[in-house]
Amino acid sequence: MSIAVRYFTRSGNTKKLADAIAGRLGVEAKTVDNGLLERADILFLGCSYYAFDVDDAVKEFIRANRWNIGTIVLFGTSAMMKSVYKPVKKIADEAGVKLATEEFHCRGQFHFAHKGRPNEEDIKMAADFAESAAKKLG
Repeated sequence: MSIAVRYFTRSGNTKKLADAIAGRLGVEAKTVDNGLLERADILFLGCSYYAFDVDDAVKEFIRANRWNIGTIVLFGTSAMMKSVYKPVKKIADEAGVKLATEEFHCRGQFHFAHKGRPNEEDIKMAADFAESAAKKLG
């Protein structure tokens, strides 16, 4: 079973989770600017809401790499929203890519809101989630 971790972040919050997930799973976390050169049976994809949608870079990554993605497992941070499932599901369905129903999401610091988040507990929970999801899907 091959695993990859890709993420998009503007604030650095989602990168913290990506690094923890990748570290736990023994792979390298890379931004969505780095395509998948080989098939990833499980792709942990980190992103957040920006103006009630995911960034176009995430959408383009899914489209461009659809042939190398087995199942996407989402993770991310946000100041307000608790899930990015709906907008990613739309793009995944259009691309013919499977999207796991499980996802990890936690608060992310945005200006003065949610100061210090994601915190150490959030980061550990993200890594635990990824390990569990990989076992379940693998």
